Parts: sequence; C-alpha cells; structure tokens
Amino acid sequence: MNHFAADADISGRADLDVVLRRFYTAAFADARIGPFFTEIAGTDLEVHLPRITDFWERALFRSADYRRNAFAPHAALNSAREMTAADFGRWVQLWHATIDGLYRGPNAERAKAQGERIALTLHKRLAGRDAAMESEDGLGFVPLAALELRSVA
Repeated sequence: MNHFAADADISGRADLDVVLRRFYTAAFADARIGPFFTEIAGTDLEVHLPRITDFWERALFRSADYRRNAFAPHAALNSAREMTAADFGRWVQLWHATIDGLYRGPNAERAKAQGERIALTLHKRLAGRDAAMESEDGLGFVPLAALELRSVA
C-alpha cells in the first residue's frame, strides 16, 4: 500500500481512491472546469467516487466490474455547456499534476496516458468525428508536456 511516497506506483484501488480524491478536489476548485462538476452536474463526490474508482480500476488493472456508459454523462454536460479542447486540456493537466504529485511507475504512466486518450476520444465524439481539435485561441489540443502547470491553491 502506498504511503504517499512519490517514488511508489499506483498499486490498486486504495491508491486510486487517493488519486481521485485529490484530483476532484483540484478539479472542483478549478476556475475552468470546476463549474462542470459543481454548477452543471452538481456532482456529489461521495456518490461519484466509487463509480469513477471502478472505472479506473477496470482501466488500469482489469479488476473491477464497470458497466456504465461513460459517454452519456459527458454528452449531457456538453449539451448544457460545450466542453472545449481547452476544457479537456485542463482536465488532463490536472490529472497529470495529481498523479505526478503522488506516484511514479508504469501504472502511474499508464493512468496518465489513458487519461489523455479518454479526453481526446470524448472531445472528438462530442465535437463530431471530423471536428478540428482546436481551442478558442486556435492553438489546438496542446500536449500537456508543453503547458506550464499553475497552482490550484
């Protein structure tokens, strides 16, 4: 079990719980993407957390039974307020920062890569398959490694 040493890897559900609690704390407080969770979806973290932990446990370890439609709630959010490339980029930025602050190793790297793939796939599906991956400033869906992380504190 990880004791929050940044040199340990994500090893199971308990570690995912730590990652997801820290990530959603940052995401809820974020000026760009926080309103999707707090104002539009009205996300109750204690209800959401077991579901999303199941999702990530299945994605990383194939050890949870996740049978929900992950696209449907994002489509509903997008119909209330469009989720842009910049919004997805911010999600990925916070996801990377959260994982990097807690864990190192192959599972942590897979979690970051999977997060990027999910964000890209969701954005493409919501914007339409042929939609350009462009943010409001026309710079496109910028890889997170090229962005400077800002504090959410």
